[in-house]
Amino acid sequence: MRVDIPDPEYATSARAKRNFLTAARFSAGFVTLIWAVFLLDRLFDLQLYHFGLLPQTQSGLAGLLMTPLLHASWQHLLSNTLPLLVAGTAILFLYPNSAVRVIPIIYLGSSLVVWVFGRPDVHIGASGLIYGLLAYVFIGGILRRDMRSIGVSLLIWFLYGSLLAGIVPRAGPVSWELHLSGFILGVVLAVIYRAWDRPPRKRYVWEDEEESDQQAKEEP
Repeated sequence: MRVDIPDPEYATSARAKRNFLTAARFSAGFVTLIWAVFLLDRLFDLQLYHFGLLPQTQSGLAGLLMTPLLHASWQHLLSNTLPLLVAGTAILFLYPNSAVRVIPIIYLGSSLVVWVFGRPDVHIGASGLIYGLLAYVFIGGILRRDMRSIGVSLLIWFLYGSLLAGIVPRAGPVSWELHLSGFILGVVLAVIYRAWDRPPRKRYVWEDEEESDQQAKEEP
């Protein structure tokens, strides 16, 4: 299997560094938003969980937008904070062109699938989004087969591979449905957009020489 090395001038350029910082800022901004929603809910007792996702109900449709923003407890919020930062930064930095499509699809799609097929309980939390983004980054790196993307895929597996246990159906308050729907969407979208956001690869002198020789042979 051929593994490409990204062009160092591209991967280590000042522009690449700026893109990474921009990706990190956007991810931190979204995390700040979910923290703000949680704090406001706690300070003013707004009981925003009423806007969570309730499958097969008209009132539960509000959860399509609100579910990733709502969290049941400090532990719930804290457990989602770092994975969301990592996954959001990774997808926005490595796959900026596909990310503008993938993120909205996973954000809304993971909740929509649960609204159709989920248990009749209130589902809240950013875990569906997290599972989808992590799955996209992991599978995307393997399919694109460049050293940078593969390296990030291995890091994602090392840090969050144990999360796969969360997609297994189980009883209890944890929404495994959100986990599973986000994961499936992430994998499917990684396959669909596998040709997007490929970095320019490093070229070697012998490749240019072979190309020149081939062109010389084809000339009449």
